[in-house]
Amino acid sequence: MWAELSPIGRDASTGGYRRYAWTREDHTLREWFAGQCAARGLDLAFDRAGNQWAWWGDPDAVRADGSTGGVAVGSHLDSVPDGGAFDGPLGVVSALAAVDALRAAGLRPRVPLAVACFGDEEGARFGIACAGSRLITGALTADRALGLTDADGTTMAEAIAAAGRDPASLGDDPETLARVHTFVELHVEQGRALADPDAYDQSRSAVGVGSDIWPHGRWRIDVPGTANHAGTTRLEDRDDAMLKHAALVLATRAAATRHGCVATIGKVRVEPGGVNAIASHVATWLDARGADEAAVRRVVADVVGAAAPHGATVTDESWTGTTRFDTELVERLATTLGPDTPVLGTGAGHDAGILATRGISSAMLFVRNPTGVSHSPVEQADPADCHAGVAALTAVLTDLSEAAP
Repeated sequence: MWAELSPIGRDASTGGYRRYAWTREDHTLREWFAGQCAARGLDLAFDRAGNQWAWWGDPDAVRADGSTGGVAVGSHLDSVPDGGAFDGPLGVVSALAAVDALRAAGLRPRVPLAVACFGDEEGARFGIACAGSRLITGALTADRALGLTDADGTTMAEAIAAAGRDPASLGDDPETLARVHTFVELHVEQGRALADPDAYDQSRSAVGVGSDIWPHGRWRIDVPGTANHAGTTRLEDRDDAMLKHAALVLATRAAATRHGCVATIGKVRVEPGGVNAIASHVATWLDARGADEAAVRRVVADVVGAAAPHGATVTDESWTGTTRFDTELVERLATTLGPDTPVLGTGAGHDAGILATRGISSAMLFVRNPTGVSHSPVEQADPADCHAGVAALTAVLTDLSEAAP
């Protein structure tokens, strides 16, 4: 499975992946997932955001004890620009491998089991992270989503239509959510807590259990300027939007340091974008996160304050407060995997967090990342650790789905 995914959307010059929502690469990934599910006899369904759910067992059935809903596992296959091979795909491949492991052991779930593949988790094309899960939970409205544009000015509505789906079907999906009682997402760790020899015993920490997701958000900053000739305009006569933007980048770093958070300005659009033209407008995006919600808000307030003298405006695009996973589920996963299993929080957002905010019992498993590098072509995880992740997920599913011969 890993070898089949490897070439899809990979850029030959950087070695990174460019798998964006509602593109040809995205279509190929969806077809790959559908083929894997068909080969396993799983029943594939799409929700109203285009996320894929492949069920083993009837998720609508009422069991003898009167309970309904099943256990879902999975992640996403899309990427950030020049992303790594593990962020997202490791969770999808591991979920399919865990299904194979259950069958190889002669086990069948008594509670319906689904492998999920979420779309547009990274938000690389339209700017909203976890768009697929936000849509079905109602955290992102269809009207707002359909009006979002990519760097080429293509709206999400146009992109969805070009991909052969009906934009009018987009929206929240309580019927799909009612099918999911529990969700567990396996993911490569985006950081190096599990690889830190001072934090955990390395002989027992290839896999950890996620306890919470830090509060995080994205803000768009529009910086005004005046276009002019780069060779004939005196420095004192220039109204250069890029110079103002540079000041905001430095102000962002200082604010993050001051309040004990992390903040990044990593995406910029410049107009008119000519080498010999002074910038008339810069659109740039701020990403801010931290363990304490109030501290993150203070970082953003400082950036807003720094933007005001330059005539720049700051607009909220997305915000997710502290997301704590189901405490009982976290404890259950840690107990299943053993008493020395590390339990840790993360600064990265995930679909599991969005489902948790909707009241679905959710948690995560993290696979050790030896360098901690993520969102990069050099993102890595050792094969042995990945196999340990599959084994951990299989044990968790055996417990949660009440798998039996």
